Formats: sequence, C-alpha cells, structure tokens
Amino acid sequence: MLQPSEMVQRRADAALECTGYLLLLRHGSFGQAMPLWTTIYKAWSRGVATLTACAMSKAKVAPPPPGCTLDINDPQVQEAAIRIQASYRGHRSRKELREKGPPKVLQPLKDVVLLEGSAAKLECRVSAFPDPFIVWSKDGKELKDGPKYRYVFEDPDVVALVVRDGVLTDLGKYTVTIKNPFGQTSDSACIKVEVPAKITKGPDSVKVKKGSTAVLKAEISGEPAPDVGWLKDGDDIEEDNRVFYDIGDTSTTLTIKNAQASDAGKYEVFVENNLGVDQSFARVDVL
Repeated sequence: MLQPSEMVQRRADAALECTGYLLLLRHGSFGQAMPLWTTIYKAWSRGVATLTACAMSKAKVAPPPPGCTLDINDPQVQEAAIRIQASYRGHRSRKELREKGPPKVLQPLKDVVLLEGSAAKLECRVSAFPDPFIVWSKDGKELKDGPKYRYVFEDPDVVALVVRDGVLTDLGKYTVTIKNPFGQTSDSACIKVEVPAKITKGPDSVKVKKGSTAVLKAEISGEPAPDVGWLKDGDDIEEDNRVFYDIGDTSTTLTIKNAQASDAGKYEVFVENNLGVDQSFARVDVL
C-alpha cells in the first residue's frame, strides 16, 4: 500500500509524495483534502516514475513534455489517483484510531470577572475522539444553549461558554462536562461578578413621638460588598446603645431608640466600593 511521507498542512497547498507517485493537493478544509487538476502527465526523473496532478489556478500550467501526456479518463490513471487518496485517508484513519479514548482537558478553565451588564467567556482546550458531547452547568444545574448562555466551538479542540448581560446572580461555579463513548471528564472555574455599589431603595422619611423608636432602612447592592455609612446633618453618626446601625448583605438599618428632639434632622446613607459610590437621604422629625 502507498504510504505518504508528508502530511497535508491545514488550509495550504502541499504535495503528498508516495512510492513512485506525487499528487498535488489543495486542502479545502481541516481534515479534508481535495485533488484538483487540469493536466496530468508522466515524467521521468532519476529513473522514478512520477504522476503529477496540477492544482487549478488562474496561472497557466506548463504543457507536458512531448509524448508524456496521460489521459485522466484512463482507468489506470484514475486507479492510481484513487490509491493515493485512499492511502492518505488510511493514514489519517490510523492516526485517529490511535487517538481514540476518553476526553482530556489540555488547557483548563480559568476564573473570570464579569462586569454588570457586560459578557464573560469561559473556555478550555480539550482532546477528544470521537467528537464529544458538551454540557455546561452552573452550581450543579445544567445551562441550556440560548440567548443568556451561548455554547461556542471556536476550533476543533476549543469549547467555550459565553455568559451575556451580566448580573450579580451570574456569580458562581461553572462546570463543563465532556463525554464520548470512551468516557468523560470535567473542569470547573468561577465567574466573579463585579457590580458598582448602589442604593436600590433609599430610606423613607419618618415622624416619631418623643421617646419612641425611629427606624430608617435602605436596600443596597454591590460586588465587592460595599462599605456602608450613616450621617446626620453631614456628620458621621457615633454609635452607642441608643443610636446604631446594622449592615446586611442587601440592606442596612439605622435605629434610634428613645428619640429626642436633638435626633431630628437630615440623615444620609452612603455605599461605596471600588466601582462606584451612591447615597440617599431621609428626614427624621420628632414630635
């Protein structure tokens, strides 16, 4: 059987040399070689017969030497071309056969940062033959390919997930599972979402009777978690057992016990992280 001594390079013209023959191929797409010829002739060089197929191009093809022209309709010529192609396919099949097995992750996923309102992409390089089945999941829940989550296959060995229109809830652990008939493997990484500090709902102004309790509450958001502070008439509030504030994941509350006339005034809550600052105001009136 004819054995090629040179592989055809991807998307390039190359020559595939076999025992006693030389076939010029034009590589149309990855993994497929297509012989294109306009003239085929036989020449003698160093006593070795060479069969050449000339790739189509706008350039003129030099005429064959007198008396050396072969008819491409000649069954022997066609058989030779078929044998060369079959040899190449056989070589590739044997190569692929050696690579059959469970998928492997060649380049793992990496953590990425997703800004609110933007998109992020997780990608990894894999080795798998036959072609694998890909599943992406977030915190153990499968993600369907669609407008929000997009499965992407950029190269034969690169798989990726694009997360669009980033929001805080996109934060989490993402896993890609790669399966084929020989087994499966998986890899994981985290998407870290960054959101500017924001007061999503400011405190309401209140009127309270002297000696009662006043409560001001604001809803907040931000990632990284924002710093939170309260002020009265432009000055920082010094906490004690009577006036103090609490900070939760999504809200902050200012409590004023045993309200006095001196507690009346303009109150401000502010939030801040490395991406932004926000503030809101409310009044407390003591009757």
